[in-house]
Amino acid sequence: SAPAIAQECDSLVNVCYKYLTLDPHKTGKHFISDGQVYQAFVDAEQSAEFKVTFYGGSTYRIATTAGLKDDYVIFTVYDQERTPLFSNEDFKNAPYWDFEIENTLDCYVEAKLDIDKKVSGCLVVLIGFSK
Repeated sequence: SAPAIAQECDSLVNVCYKYLTLDPHKTGKHFISDGQVYQAFVDAEQSAEFKVTFYGGSTYRIATTAGLKDDYVIFTVYDQERTPLFSNEDFKNAPYWDFEIENTLDCYVEAKLDIDKKVSGCLVVLIGFSK
């Protein structure tokens, strides 16, 4: 039902926000949300795609979640020509990725569920930038 899906997505947004503020390596970096909440309800055959612009000279974090475990979401960042720039699948589906951008770049972030771990549900993607 739609209200249950909305409630699931809303609770996952709160989980995902924690990944923006997480500082496991004690670097002192703090990430602030870009103000957008990217979310989609997907099943095993689907993915969600979000178009984003990363501005040169900035440090970003992409954070994802689809549940209480960290590794439910596979996300890939592509450039305009659909060349993959990064995939967390290469890093055991890590729930976030930090990166620096030298030049402003329009990208696509594709997110899907790891069907070996979860076959349907809401997934949330947040993008933050470092102060």
